[in-house]
Amino acid sequence: MRIALGIEYDGTAYNGWQRQKNGTGVQELVEQAVSEVANHRVAVVCSGRTDTGVHASGQVIHFDTDSARTEQNWILGANSFLADDINVCWAKVVHDVFNARYSATARTYRYLILNSRIRSALCRHRAWCVHEPLDEKRMQTGANHLLGKHDFSAFRAAGCQASTPIRNMTCLDIKRHDDWLSITVTANAFLQHMVRNITGTLVAVGSGERPAEWIQTVLEGRDRSAGGIAAPAQGLTLVQVDYPARFEIPGPPFRSFRL
Repeated sequence: MRIALGIEYDGTAYNGWQRQKNGTGVQELVEQAVSEVANHRVAVVCSGRTDTGVHASGQVIHFDTDSARTEQNWILGANSFLADDINVCWAKVVHDVFNARYSATARTYRYLILNSRIRSALCRHRAWCVHEPLDEKRMQTGANHLLGKHDFSAFRAAGCQASTPIRNMTCLDIKRHDDWLSITVTANAFLQHMVRNITGTLVAVGSGERPAEWIQTVLEGRDRSAGGIAAPAQGLTLVQVDYPARFEIPGPPFRSFRL
């Protein structure tokens, strides 16, 4: 049978999701834990890789097994073998055509910025502290240029291995609550460092360093060196992955959690 799991993790201590030759990826630890419950070696497929220091509240994976376990057994059993910074939130038996990566129709990331002259010790691993005042309305005006289907080469890491830079962005919303800014981005898929590069470019607009129209110039130029800096990894979280309704995949359980 094929089992899907919802995974959340604090990525601070890990070298990203993917299993690593040097360092520890979240995938390695999840596979070890699930293998213990299944009583055989398990290989998992994820909805999307996250980089070193990036978090997830809505990661989805699947694996195949002949072991009969209840959904509660998969959750509690796997969590008993995992560190406190990695958690299985839900488990579900799915049709064997379901694929955590290829069945996904959209992914949503959220980037958090603490816009304050004073840094936060408690949130240092969950947000980017930007001291200069940011105008979220200017940022939103610039962000609107990125909506739709485009070549996002200007926001692509040099080492990105994606076969095409074309992506369809359906949401790019900037919201402020007191000193906090959240940047929520939804697309069919993302290039390596894409959200972090977009965030750094938007911050250049929000600080007044660049005009909002500059975003479109950067996009059309397709030159990564022409854009803003890459925002630090710790502010980024994979919050949700969408699938066709027929698969009945649960959403993240802690939707009100933002930090």
